[in-house]
Amino acid sequence: LAAKSGCRLLLPSDVVVSREFKAGARKQIVANDACPEDAMILDAGPEALRDFEAELAGAQTILWNGPLGAFEIPPFDHSTKMLARTAAEMTRAGLAVSVAGGGDTVAALNVADAADDFTYVSTAGGAFLEWLEGKELPGLAALTRAKAA
Repeated sequence: LAAKSGCRLLLPSDVVVSREFKAGARKQIVANDACPEDAMILDAGPEALRDFEAELAGAQTILWNGPLGAFEIPPFDHSTKMLARTAAEMTRAGLAVSVAGGGDTVAALNVADAADDFTYVSTAGGAFLEWLEGKELPGLAALTRAKAA
């Protein structure tokens, strides 16, 4: 679907993995297809972050839904925080319009101290994506009908 509409889907080339899901856990950076069986992927790696930031550099519109990693737990918050700050800086500079949706996304932007600089932020996740798709949202449809009546 992305290819048909001329949209590129970026996946991380490297990832941060750990055997523990806790703050300060020992981490390892591996290729995206080399996660040890007893480990969890908890963040995008440094190479992936550079790739994502390079892709953002040419963007005029940034649409964000979902954090890159376990943003609630350092050190797995790094990629989410850095990318959020990059998008916020671009928005402040007038280089891009930035739109973020979803409760976890909003929480991640707040952790990164970037939410206030985004053009539009919504805690709606699935409804946000459906609205972007142009689908009718039952709540909005009911309000529109009530207003017209």
